[in-house]
Amino acid sequence: MTEHRFVPSLPDLIDPAEYTEHPEGRLVRLRITVTETGVEVLGDGMRPEQIEAVLASLNGPGEEGPEMEQMLCG
Repeated sequence: MTEHRFVPSLPDLIDPAEYTEHPEGRLVRLRITVTETGVEVLGDGMRPEQIEAVLASLNGPGEEGPEMEQMLCG
């Protein structure tokens, strides 16, 4: 299960102008960064459930779900 932690801001990977170019809402962008403590995956999507599905797929079977930082609006 994904654990959500709400934060005041996150970087935008999708420009607001792109929303009209993708009326079906399927655009998803990811940025993967290797840090000293592991790997950070930043996702931006028009539909939050798509980002959650991508994050959940990164875990192996039986592993605890990822922690997800999320903005209340963005």
